[in-house]
Amino acid sequence: MVTLPDTIMIVAGLLVLISILQPIARRFSLPNAVLLAIVGVMIGLAATYLVRSGWASGLDAMAELLLGVPITSEGFIYIFLPVLLFHSALEIDMRRMIEDAAPIFILAVIAVVVSTGVIGLSLWWASGVSLVACLLVGAVVATTDPAAVVAIFRDLGAPTRLTRLVEGESLLNDATAIVLFTVLLGILTTGIEPGLVDATATFLTSLFGGAAVGFAAARVAMSALPLMRGSQAAELTLTIALPYLIFVIGERYLGVSGVVAVVVGGIVVGTVGRNRLSPNSWHLLSVIWGQLAFLAGSLVFVLAAIVVPHLLIGITGMDVLLIAIVVVAALVARAIVLFGLMPLLSPLNLGERISDPYKFVILWGGLRGAITLALALAVTENGLITPEIQRFVAILATGFVLFSLLVGGTTLRPLIRLMQIDRLSPLDQALRRQILTLSLDSVRESVVDTAKRYGLDPGMVTASLTAYRRHVDDMTGGEAADQAIPDRTRVTIGLLALVNRERELIADHAGGGALSMRLTEQLLANTEQMADATRSEGRPGYNRIAQRRLHFGTPFRIGHYLHRRFGLDALLKRCVADRFEMLMVGRIVLEELQRYNARKLKHVLGSRLSEILSEILSIRMEATVAALDALRLQYPDYAEAIERRFLAQLAIRLESAEYDALRDEELIGEELHGNLKRELLGVRAAIAHRPPLDLGLNTASLIEKFPMFSALDEAERREIRTLLRPRLAFPGEILIRKGDRGTSAYFISSGAVEVATGRTKVRLGRGDFFGEMALITHTRRQADVTALGYCQLLVLEEAEFRRLLKSNPSIRERIDQVALERQQMNVGEPV
Repeated sequence: MVTLPDTIMIVAGLLVLISILQPIARRFSLPNAVLLAIVGVMIGLAATYLVRSGWASGLDAMAELLLGVPITSEGFIYIFLPVLLFHSALEIDMRRMIEDAAPIFILAVIAVVVSTGVIGLSLWWASGVSLVACLLVGAVVATTDPAAVVAIFRDLGAPTRLTRLVEGESLLNDATAIVLFTVLLGILTTGIEPGLVDATATFLTSLFGGAAVGFAAARVAMSALPLMRGSQAAELTLTIALPYLIFVIGERYLGVSGVVAVVVGGIVVGTVGRNRLSPNSWHLLSVIWGQLAFLAGSLVFVLAAIVVPHLLIGITGMDVLLIAIVVVAALVARAIVLFGLMPLLSPLNLGERISDPYKFVILWGGLRGAITLALALAVTENGLITPEIQRFVAILATGFVLFSLLVGGTTLRPLIRLMQIDRLSPLDQALRRQILTLSLDSVRESVVDTAKRYGLDPGMVTASLTAYRRHVDDMTGGEAADQAIPDRTRVTIGLLALVNRERELIADHAGGGALSMRLTEQLLANTEQMADATRSEGRPGYNRIAQRRLHFGTPFRIGHYLHRRFGLDALLKRCVADRFEMLMVGRIVLEELQRYNARKLKHVLGSRLSEILSEILSIRMEATVAALDALRLQYPDYAEAIERRFLAQLAIRLESAEYDALRDEELIGEELHGNLKRELLGVRAAIAHRPPLDLGLNTASLIEKFPMFSALDEAERREIRTLLRPRLAFPGEILIRKGDRGTSAYFISSGAVEVATGRTKVRLGRGDFFGEMALITHTRRQADVTALGYCQLLVLEEAEFRRLLKSNPSIRERIDQVALERQQMNVGEPV
């Protein structure tokens, strides 16, 4: 019996072996997963031989320990799979994945069903074994193991889209295959065949139920992050516990797909957590999860490979032939999907066309690994299945895994090179040259500064820089390659550099507390869209997405509708405050981008192109400042409060950095450093919350501001207060449309509007009113009225308007006078 200390010793020994194999894999350009599988099989063969032969009495005890490690199919799935799935999902670019949603769905769902059917029918025809058992083999080998696929494709440095397609498939197709496996296993053990409707319902419930569980659990976990108060240990612990909780709850207690739940949960954490954690915390989380995934992936390959000789005991020539049939059938089924179904997506506008070289690599890159072996082990561990079927499934699944890893895994690199898809696009090549030039020039400047600081021989420095200049030219292609880049491409390169820098600056300000998590997510999403639009459209795409940031979004419009229709102001207050915050930080970021352009990009792209970039940034700056000034004009006190808070947060960041520098220089100890940082936490907490915003829509205050009502006594003002309704208008809002029926009149307490009759335009400001003529003359609106900025208005509906005129002769006289003047001057036709 293998004890716990024995298990710990074996796992620790395997980890040492894994660490030794890493440089060997790099030395021979072998994918790490393939080398681990080879070594694991060799260990399993050696241990099996020693135990059976009893040849070396000193080693057979160790061999028995290796073969007796208590890792079952459940162990593989519950211990290792959540880690591998969660880490892979963390690294996914969700927006890019959505772009390829249709092809990924076909590979992850349709291809699994097709593969199961083709493999099952082929084996049934060739072997004479029951159709259900043959289909079970098809479901077992239909899984493309994330541990195999993701690791090998990353080792090979495959193109981004190719990796994304295969990674998306490997993460999602396990759910389909496991559901099919469960249904077929149930038929095999009970003899009861569910109907098509029941089987489809089971599949859909498992899939969408798992997605809902993963999404909900991850959102709850992300909402708990602020409670961690920046503790990196607490944040990391939460993310480590999350995939196991999601997987177990989904699989065991809710009856949904734990695989889908973990994948969706990982995607949510990767999308939301990247913005809610500080850059340092996210970097630490990524590093730790990378290490956990490496350990889990390496161990799962070695431990699964050790079991391989046991699963292949008694293999015959007929078994080898059946394995070959499985290989051919799997490739044929995959080819049917890739070359038969995939081409239909582009004409239907369901996805970008996938090139034939990509299809060939995907066809050959459907690698199998630990998941397939775990499902095969589950069959061998099921006492309700006959030994003949157990052996049939185990041998075919294991043989297919060995073929996919040892043949497919080792030939992927040559295939990618043969297909010539490991080369960068022309734009990426140009971008690479510019990045190298920027980086290497910076290094060269640092070398010169260092040489001057330490008084090194100038001649030696010149000689070193000459050699270094040759190195830069070799790396970047020299001046000829640089001159071959069109100006349009250079501008695109510069804009992409600005977008990347803008992303860093936004994350930096968010880490300092200047931006809320919600705004940070929105701004980073906008920069990602800007990068995509710049790559595909160049300068027009960049400008289009940049302008979108200043638009009033859906939440603002919903908040304004609730305010306008029901008098509910909470959402509108939040949206206006968010806009303040976004515009203020946006202006600061744009100023920093201008300095970055002048300091860095000018040396790389040249003065002329740097001036073009500066002009583009200046246009953005003008629009941002105009939008910010409009808010400042309406809410000067709030603007001052927000800016004071920003400066206080900046001071705290600088103070914290100073304490860290003093500690790093060992001028203060850890105890004093901790004491100073704890005091800062209290100061930071005091200004963590944004000051409340008063929209200034108190009816009594607005009436006081309006000149026509200021002469009224208190009783009259109280009466008017019951008639008028306050309203906030935002810049560009159309308050009245020409041709509409008039239902209300408007009194301007602050701000300005433009009245456009078609022939003339009139500007009205504080103390003016509009909309009254249509109520007096019972005609439709004769002009468009648009808010020029933020306006505080008092709205009077038609019935209340008539009551006001009837009960207040002085107001009626003033309104009649203005109406007569407008008619006589023909300045404002009835509005």
